[in-house]
Amino acid sequence: MKKYCAFLRGVNVKGTSMKMVEGCKIFTEAGMKEVSSVLATGNILFSSDKNRSDLKRILQQVLSEYFDYEAFLFLKTKQEITEICTNNPFVKSEDLHIYVFIGTEEIENSLLKEFNLTLKSKNEDGKIVGNTFYWQIEKGNTLDSNFGKVLGKKSLKSQMTSRNINTLEKISKKF
Repeated sequence: MKKYCAFLRGVNVKGTSMKMVEGCKIFTEAGMKEVSSVLATGNILFSSDKNRSDLKRILQQVLSEYFDYEAFLFLKTKQEITEICTNNPFVKSEDLHIYVFIGTEEIENSLLKEFNLTLKSKNEDGKIVGNTFYWQIEKGNTLDSNFGKVLGKKSLKSQMTSRNINTLEKISKKF
């Protein structure tokens, strides 16, 4: 049995309301074991002996049906999350957010390309380490930044989700 974290995309934003207790219930009913959530931002820990592609298909289907929206989720193992936290290329600061992007294969390259085309604000930076894109931005500037506006593109929405590095650290500890 392997432990995963499902990162749900688009939860509790723009009308898609999901209580994590309900999400956990759906995962349990779909046959997942040791189900729990971390924060209210769509992070569900669970165990299963099914393969990753089957899990993704099954879970997206049951979430879509139950919550009546087009569910997208991405799965990471404990080891993958630990590596993401360890490989963070930025130094934490009280004035900065560090976001991690989790998504489809090669999404990190698409994000870096988009990032490099935007006008940067003070202390804004983006880097790829391994196959993960990290973005550093001053607190309060996330949604107003040029790159923040690019992230809302419909073409990117089904390909990735983001989490603050602090959220990933909490998930890693809860595993």
